[in-house]
Amino acid sequence: MITLKQLRYLTALAAHRHFGKAAEACSVTQPALSMQIRDLEKDLGADLVERRPGEIILTETGAEVARRAERVLAGARDLTEFARHAGRLMTGRLRLGVIPTLAPYVLPQILPALQQRFPDLRIELRETQTRNLMDELARGALDAVLLALPVEENDIETLTLFEDPFLLAVPAGEAAPPRTRVDARDIDPRRLILLEEGHCLRDQALAFCGAARLDMAQGLGGTGLGSTSLSTVMQMVANGYGVTLLPRVALAVEARDARVKVLRFRDPEPARRIGLAWRRTSPRKADFAALGRIVTETLAA
Repeated sequence: MITLKQLRYLTALAAHRHFGKAAEACSVTQPALSMQIRDLEKDLGADLVERRPGEIILTETGAEVARRAERVLAGARDLTEFARHAGRLMTGRLRLGVIPTLAPYVLPQILPALQQRFPDLRIELRETQTRNLMDELARGALDAVLLALPVEENDIETLTLFEDPFLLAVPAGEAAPPRTRVDARDIDPRRLILLEEGHCLRDQALAFCGAARLDMAQGLGGTGLGSTSLSTVMQMVANGYGVTLLPRVALAVEARDARVKVLRFRDPEPARRIGLAWRRTSPRKADFAALGRIVTETLAA
């Protein structure tokens, strides 16, 4: 009979593509892991792994079984969480993913509030790009993700928390625009500094600015400068290399430099929608609703 242990070993093998590394990740010996994989192949009546010197490749069947195994393991973890947290709000471990354009600005405010309100809750944080977070959420490595909505995943539920308007950050020495507020047409696409590909903030900036500038929507123009950090982008702006879109949630931290000034956009102001995401099968929806309330109440204070 197929066991959860076998499925866990197979998913580790799929992730590491090496018996030794997979065994280390699972805290077992390589022979023990290899034997369990062979037993799984026997139980399923199919070859899952193509063994080569120094490496392995999953067969087509093996890759599909590994994908399905991740969902089974996530369901098993959700079952365990249900039993552990039944009738107990915000206790134990909660693995929270946060995108990099939110983490430095909201966590310093919400973590103390969570600690004070729910002292039996232990938050484990993971900060990386949206795609990585959603992959980890789907396979059960995370419980919830704080990110920009929407997300297009059938097995994911979301809760909108707040709107985060965009501002235009420019060098302080630039002449003021003729209007009190700016719009997308005022942005020279050749001067726009963006985060590197993979950051949702980059896509949101291009979507807004590209609506007014076809050349930008097609990926042309731009400074050619980019960064994995919004703080670094703001330093580029401060030193006169260009302009950027700044989320309002980051304003207090990133606009303290006197060499930068921030301009508002004309109505309707561009904005991103911030929310929480979790698996539909998760038994901790009451926890996520409570977390959402903490976020909105704390940031509104």
